[in-house]
Amino acid sequence: MSTQRGNGSRTRAQKYKNTSVFKNDKYDKTPKNLQINRLQVVNVCEHCKGVIEWKIKYKKYKPLTAPAKCPKCLEKTVKHSYHTYCIPCAREAKMCPKCGKKTAIEEVEEDQTKLDNEMQQLLKTLPERKRRTFLRYLANKKKEISDEPDKKHEHVKDDLEAKLNELKLAANKEDDEDFSDDDFDSDLDDCDEEESED
Repeated sequence: MSTQRGNGSRTRAQKYKNTSVFKNDKYDKTPKNLQINRLQVVNVCEHCKGVIEWKIKYKKYKPLTAPAKCPKCLEKTVKHSYHTYCIPCAREAKMCPKCGKKTAIEEVEEDQTKLDNEMQQLLKTLPERKRRTFLRYLANKKKEISDEPDKKHEHVKDDLEAKLNELKLAANKEDDEDFSDDDFDSDLDDCDEEESED
């Protein structure tokens, strides 16, 4: 802005512009940073969610080292960074645990986050080919949902779980077929023939 007194608007464009987008994990691939990047911001109001996501995106997020004291129940139960109140007290008072305002709060069920974590763990156990198959299937499902927003998509989660289990079973079956007893017997026969020729 201009230093001229009373001039609150500037006519020229921004002088220095970034040529590339900031990546918070470009040089820092430590487990702590990767864990911070995987955080899901839940149980806070929309404004506070944006603030915390911004901190994570631009590497300003500082995790708590020890639980903080909740001013409502006076116990050390605040386990999330930048939160003032603990989750149970905030739910009881129907307010945001970060800012303390009584606004609409996006609540995600703990079962759903647990299920998402389980799906991530299952994905890690799959071979690369099956993992990519599942990710393509997931992208197609998301496209279907975005194409038909008025249609109810209640069974999507169940479909994804079924597909993931199907791929896992297929991967296990392929592993079993790769190491069948016939393969080992034929290899032993080949070794016996080579020894007899010598």
